[in-house]
Amino acid sequence: MPKRGKKYQESMKLVDRTKLYDTDEALNLVVESAKAKFDETVEAHVRLGVDSRHADQQVRGAIVLPHGTGKTKKVLVFAKGEKAKEAENAGADFVGAEDMVQKIQKENWFDFDVVVATPDMMGLVGRLGRVLGPKGLMPNPKSGTVTFDVEKAINEIKAGKVEYRLDKTNIIHVPVGKVSFGAEKLTENFKTLMDAIVKAKPAAAKGQYLRSVTVTSTMGPGIKINQAKITE
Repeated sequence: MPKRGKKYQESMKLVDRTKLYDTDEALNLVVESAKAKFDETVEAHVRLGVDSRHADQQVRGAIVLPHGTGKTKKVLVFAKGEKAKEAENAGADFVGAEDMVQKIQKENWFDFDVVVATPDMMGLVGRLGRVLGPKGLMPNPKSGTVTFDVEKAINEIKAGKVEYRLDKTNIIHVPVGKVSFGAEKLTENFKTLMDAIVKAKPAAAKGQYLRSVTVTSTMGPGIKINQAKITE
C-alpha cells in the first residue's frame, strides 16, 4: 500500500472503518472529511448481488439527480435536418452526422461527455462502436440517449442526468454531486439514485440484492452505509 498523505490520515481519524453508517450520517462525514483544496466529487459505489455476465441480471438506467452533479456535460448529438436544428436550439455542444464520425475516427477526438443519437442515425453511430463502447459513450435507448426527442434528452443531461450501470465486478459507480453541495443536497441526490437502483432489481436476482454501499469523495476515505436501511 502506498503511504497516504497527512490530510488523508486526518480524514481517516473521523471514520470508523468497522461501522455501517446511516445515510445522513455518512454524507455528513464525507463532507467533513473532504480536505482537498479543490471541490471534490462525491461518488456512490454500490455492490449488487447479481451476475452481470447474464443478460437477465443487468442493472442499467438513467435518472436526473434533483441537484445535478455540479458538472456541466458536453453533449454530442448525431442528427440530421430538423432534428439537428432542434439539437442546436436545445444547447447541444456539437451536432453532426458523417462529419462527426470522421472527426472521431481520424482525429481521435473525444471532447464530449455524452452522445445522443436519433434512432435513424444508429447505423452510422454503430461504426464507432469499437471506440465509443469501451469508454461507455455508446448511445443506448435504456439511458434515453437514442431518441427522436433530442430536446428532452439534452435538457435532462444538462440538468444533471446520470447513467448507472454494472461494471464487470457487479459494482455501480455514480457521482452524486460535489462536496460544496453540503450533506443535505448530497443526501437527496444519493437517495434518488438508490431508489432507482432498488427499483431496477432484476427478477432473476436471487438472495441479497444490495451487498455493500460506500460513499467517498475524490481524495477522502470510503464510508460504508448500512444497506439494510436503504430499502426500508
